Amino acid sequence: GKCWEDMFNAINQARRLIYITGWSVYHLVTLVRDNGKAEESMLGEILKRKSQEGVRVLLLIWDDPTSSKSILGYKSEGIMGTSDEETRRYFKHSSVHVLLCPRSAGKGHSWVKKQETGTIYTHHQKTVIVDVDAGNYQRKIIAFVGGLDLCKGRYDTPQHPIFKTLQNVHKDDYHQPNYTGPTTGCPREPWHDLHSRIEGPAAYDVLTNFEERWLKASKRHGLQKMKASQDDALLQLDRIPDILKIADVPCLGEDDADTWHVQIFRSIDSNSVKGFPKDPKEATNKNLVCGKNVLIDMSIHTAYVKAIRAAQHFIYIENQYFLGSSYNWNNYQDLGANNLIPMEIALKIANKIRANERFSVYIIVPMWPEGVPTSTATQRILFWQHNTMQ
Repeated sequence: GKCWEDMFNAINQARRLIYITGWSVYHLVTLVRDNGKAEESMLGEILKRKSQEGVRVLLLIWDDPTSSKSILGYKSEGIMGTSDEETRRYFKHSSVHVLLCPRSAGKGHSWVKKQETGTIYTHHQKTVIVDVDAGNYQRKIIAFVGGLDLCKGRYDTPQHPIFKTLQNVHKDDYHQPNYTGPTTGCPREPWHDLHSRIEGPAAYDVLTNFEERWLKASKRHGLQKMKASQDDALLQLDRIPDILKIADVPCLGEDDADTWHVQIFRSIDSNSVKGFPKDPKEATNKNLVCGKNVLIDMSIHTAYVKAIRAAQHFIYIENQYFLGSSYNWNNYQDLGANNLIPMEIALKIANKIRANERFSVYIIVPMWPEGVPTSTATQRILFWQHNTMQ
C-alpha cells in the first residue's frame, strides 16, 4: 500500500498540475485505506478538490468501444469493465478535464482494419504526473510509471491477502475475474505488479509523452469546435516561472547512494501522438520505424534486445505473458507475433554455451494470464505461449 500512499501524497500536494493516463481510471478508488482516511483519499474527490484549488487536472483514459453512454436507453459498462463512461460522467460538470481516447488505425487503412484496431487494441500507459516542492520556492515535475492503473482491483500490499480484507480494506473493491458464476466466499485476486516514482530529467520525458498524446487525442475529438479548446488545457510550463525546466533540474552525483540511471521507453505510433516528424529520413534518425501510413516508436522492444545482448551472467523476466519470435516456430510461423525477445534469449544462451560460460535465464509467468482459464482467449494465449517455449 506504500505506493498508493505515495501517489496520494503527491497528488494532494500538487500546486500546478495533475496529469493522469490509464487503461482504466476509476473515480471511486481510494488511495489510502489503513488509517481512517478512506473517504478523504477517494480519487475523484481529491481531483475535484485540487481542480477547485486552481490545479490543472487532466485525465487521458482509454475509450473502451464496448462501453457506451446509452444504447436504447440502457447504459453499457463494457466488456472490459474499465468504468470509462462512469468516470467521464462523474467529472462532467467539474473543472477536471477528461478525454476518452480510442485506439485508431489512422488514414489509409481499410474499414475492417480500423474496426479491428479500435476493438482489439487499447491504450495501456499508466502514468501520474504532478509538480512537487523543489525547495527555494520552486516546483519540479515528478512522475509515477508502471503497471498500476488507478482503478478497481489494483490496491494491494506485499502480503497479498485474499480473504481477511474482504470485509474492510477490499470491501468495496472486490475483483476476481478468474471465476465464473457466484463469487460469494471466493478469494479476491491478489494484484502483483511493479510501479515506480521518477524524479529528475526522465520525469519530463513522461510529461512530454502525455502532452503529445493529449494533443493528438484532442484533435481527434474535434474539440476546436467546443467553447474551450482542450489544447489550451495543457499548461505552458515555460510560462510558469516557479516550475523548474528540464535543464535546471539537478541530477544526483554518481557517488550518491540514491542515484539511478533512468531512461524512458515506450511503444506507440503516430496515430496516438502528435509531433512525429513528417520526413522519413528525420524519422529514421529518431529511431522511428516506418509502417503503412504510420510511424512507430518501438523503443521498449529495442531496449529489451540491447539489454539481452549486453547481459553477461543472467536474465530475469517477470511478465503476465511471454510469447514471440513466431517466425521461427515449428508451426504457425505466419501468426505475426514477431517480437525478437525469445529468439534473442535463445541466441544468448547458445553463445554462452559455445563460450563455456555460466549463464542463467529466469522467466516467471503466471499459471495462466488474468481471466477464466478455460475461456477461448486465455486458452489461445496459453497455446501461443507453449509454442514460444517449444
